[in-house]
Amino acid sequence: MLCKLAWGNVRRAGRDYLVYLLTLTLGVTVFYAFNTISMQVDIAGIDEKGLAQVMGSMLGYLTYFLAGVMAFLMVYANNFIMKRRKKEFGLYQVLGMGRGRVATIMALETVIVSVVAFVAGIVLGVGLSQLMTFFTASLFKTQIANFHFFFSVHAFNLTLACMLVMFVLTLLLNLRAVRRTKLIELMGAERRNESIKTRNPWIAIAIFTAGVLLVGVAYYRLLRDGFPLTASGDKLQGAMNQFGITTAMVTVGTFALFWGLSGMLIKLLQSLRGVYWRGLNMFTVRQLAAKVNTVCFSMGVIAMILFLAITSVTCGMSIANVMNENLERYNPVDVSQTYVYYTPETLDYYKEYVNPSEADRMVLADATVDLYAAWHGERKSADNNDETGKKVNIADVAGEHVQIDSYLSYPLGGSGPSVVAGEMCKAMGEKLPKALEGSNADAMGLYVTPASQYNKLRQMMGEEPVSIGRDQYLLTCDMGGELGDLYTKYMAGGHTLTLDGHELKPATDKSDEDTAAIANSAIGSNPGTVVVADELLSQLNLQPYSSNLLVNYKQGMDTTEADESIKYTLLDNLLVDGKEPGSWGVFITRSEMYTQAAQMNGMISYLAIYIGFVLVVACAAILSIQQLSNVADGSRSYRVLAQIGCDDRQIRHSVMAQQAVFFLFPLAVGLAHSFVALKVIIELVSIFGDMSIAGTVGLTCAIFLAAYGGYFLVTYLMSAGMVQAAIATRYSE
Repeated sequence: MLCKLAWGNVRRAGRDYLVYLLTLTLGVTVFYAFNTISMQVDIAGIDEKGLAQVMGSMLGYLTYFLAGVMAFLMVYANNFIMKRRKKEFGLYQVLGMGRGRVATIMALETVIVSVVAFVAGIVLGVGLSQLMTFFTASLFKTQIANFHFFFSVHAFNLTLACMLVMFVLTLLLNLRAVRRTKLIELMGAERRNESIKTRNPWIAIAIFTAGVLLVGVAYYRLLRDGFPLTASGDKLQGAMNQFGITTAMVTVGTFALFWGLSGMLIKLLQSLRGVYWRGLNMFTVRQLAAKVNTVCFSMGVIAMILFLAITSVTCGMSIANVMNENLERYNPVDVSQTYVYYTPETLDYYKEYVNPSEADRMVLADATVDLYAAWHGERKSADNNDETGKKVNIADVAGEHVQIDSYLSYPLGGSGPSVVAGEMCKAMGEKLPKALEGSNADAMGLYVTPASQYNKLRQMMGEEPVSIGRDQYLLTCDMGGELGDLYTKYMAGGHTLTLDGHELKPATDKSDEDTAAIANSAIGSNPGTVVVADELLSQLNLQPYSSNLLVNYKQGMDTTEADESIKYTLLDNLLVDGKEPGSWGVFITRSEMYTQAAQMNGMISYLAIYIGFVLVVACAAILSIQQLSNVADGSRSYRVLAQIGCDDRQIRHSVMAQQAVFFLFPLAVGLAHSFVALKVIIELVSIFGDMSIAGTVGLTCAIFLAAYGGYFLVTYLMSAGMVQAAIATRYSE
């Protein structure tokens, strides 16, 4: 009997359960689909060891956090359902049903709705996970050779566990509400007068104005100072403090803006008499003012969450795309090996802070070493357990190769670079790129490289050599963006450079970025290099900084086999007269770097979409439930409007106007915050290349249209139905 009654209640009150059901179904769908990533990676043909486990673990832990967010939403939505059905539960008790049976009915209803949502969510999640496999393959640049339908038991169990926690939490709160609420409160819930409070409009306008000013000043400070990511050690703390002040200002300003919104709306619309007295606009404004007063804090929270969601999705995926688009330029050869020389600063640091005895075997480098001749070692077996191995010679795999030696722009034993980006900007009357302001980027200055090595690299890449005279220079940079533009402007302007008293003129009018990479890397290896004639470099006696050996495999050699043959190469320390002039740096193959970049791109994209979608759903669901509660509270007001002659169309327009304000205002503030933050981030990332957010903005808009707009539509339709039911109901007051 109780089961039949519970099922009938769910069918009858289906409209009340719609937001709860929709949010729960979306949560189950997303939880299941994203936690099948390990199976998607396998089907997509991504054979990188450990990738599936790493991504699966990351998304699994993130799911627990997002499940907590969804649990809060379920509790919030359930409170709305309880509020709508208080009279019904009171009637059960009046008819003689004990609280225990009422609680049982509620538990059965919760079970029914949860099971329906779970089944629907799993079905949708299974379908979505099949589609996401193709998205995964495109992210990791692989082809699906053998696609087949799959079902993840792990994702199912994880989603079920999260659902059970949310179900138990909701059930306990429902039982507590029934046990503690008095019968007279249940029966009189719908007759309780609506409490409408309005603030002094002039105080509200003052607070609103203060909020706008705080947000505006915070925007200015952020655009001026940027993010404290590139500040040097002595400036970092100050930059962090200033950024903390900016963050506090925009947060306080956002809440103040919403706190004073009601007074501003009243005064603004009252001044527009033609608008204020038209139709039900006066009623709509008064309703907005009363409701904004009660939800101003939550609107501020929603605006900040939307800001985080928009920024995380757009910024995360755009940065990943920038790295992915420039990957070919950043990795010019099959394999590269770096050797870093000791400088006076390095030796002093080791002697003072690390280990003086270790510094005794180190010597200041006064010349570069031949890495091709020195690159050998002992190769371990594939399982990394056999330490005996065999000798490996780079000549076994190497075809074309070149060594790029980089020198600091000051003589041996000296200090203070003579070629720095900051001085170039001063000479041109330009500002330093935003990403370099406040940083220690000028501490080392630009590198210096001989023209013969640079031209050999160009020949390896199929380009013609460049003629550089003894009194000329060429600037190269593989990062592009603002930094590359800076060097191009400097050369095109005919500006000279001075190296150890030698004044040099530009050899061309354009900085080279296509053949400027001096090692395989993820974000660029050459922030700025001055290429000079070999005969001049031999006279300058500059401080060696690093050497990079760039190698292409022999013609016709299988890349996978070549990578595997040198994968576990260990390099002996290079000794000059029993001393070490430097240490081995990064050793990376092009295929390995491509794999790492694809992994990073994939993880950033998945995390951004996962977090962004759930946060958007959370905000939309909170707003939806708030508006449905507002309509339920104001049902008597809408009935009175109908009784005095207002037609249904005017009333529905009033409801839509109110809900549009509540949905659009937090979105507008969140978009404004995101626009400013993204502008700063774009300037920061532009040092590595041009960052385009067009594609990800389209994706973000699609997410918002599907989730945020969908919730707005559902909320309005449910509200219109509730208003119609209130108008049609006859009360004997």
